[in-house]
Amino acid sequence: MHALPFVLSLLAALVLTPLVLSRLSEAGLRRPNYRGKELPVPLGVAIVPAGLLALVVLALLARLADADVYPDNFGLVLLFVPGVALLGLIDDVLSGASRGWRGHGGDVLSGGFSSGALKAAGTLGLALLASSSLPGSDGEFLLAAAVLVLATNVFNLLDLRPGRSMKAFVLLGLGLTLATQNTEALAAMGIFAGAALVAGFYDLREQAMLGDTGSNLIGALAGLWMVLTLDTTGQLVALAVLLALNVFGEFRSITTAIETTPGLRHLDSLGRPS
Repeated sequence: MHALPFVLSLLAALVLTPLVLSRLSEAGLRRPNYRGKELPVPLGVAIVPAGLLALVVLALLARLADADVYPDNFGLVLLFVPGVALLGLIDDVLSGASRGWRGHGGDVLSGGFSSGALKAAGTLGLALLASSSLPGSDGEFLLAAAVLVLATNVFNLLDLRPGRSMKAFVLLGLGLTLATQNTEALAAMGIFAGAALVAGFYDLREQAMLGDTGSNLIGALAGLWMVLTLDTTGQLVALAVLLALNVFGEFRSITTAIETTPGLRHLDSLGRPS
């Protein structure tokens, strides 16, 4: 039964995502992608609503049929992921020319508004609240919050080519599941992960772009997957890797690094239209 949130989310997204895609185009919400092709954006806005449509069925089954449909940490996912998606949507709508920590920090220090800084602060607040519900010491609480925040930003940095953030999410999930034999974390995130896969397919095929709404949401799911499956040592390793990727992305191009590494370049291009 704990696979039901994933299945229902995926089914809801299969119906909802094309409708959202069409509406984005009708509203003129389009931007050029890396090849200059005008695409609807942000398709990430379809993910949370699809999950909430699935929640209608789950709530009815839980209440009226007394079915065990809610996996462990389900409430934690429902708290963190939609909040991060909302912050990403705000950034999609209100973002200016500034990019990266330095650009957004400069905007704040000069007294200006920065949607990126707002997103970072809001994500930190949500991460601290989410981590406070997990067992562990104060140090482990802060560690989990840091992993959540940095993972959210890393997947935003990855989202510069079609399908890249979703591929990274799937590979991360496979690695975590194989290494820990923990499937409960995926069950908890299924309410949004199913819909994210559908949106990610449209992104991969260059039919739309996820926007910060979608890439930050995928990053939030990735961070949750790590903190719900890894022990303290594993989270420390994850923190080091995530921090390194954030710093590298601030000063260098992740895209250039991928495109100059043969194996990564091939994997990165799989599934994209030629």
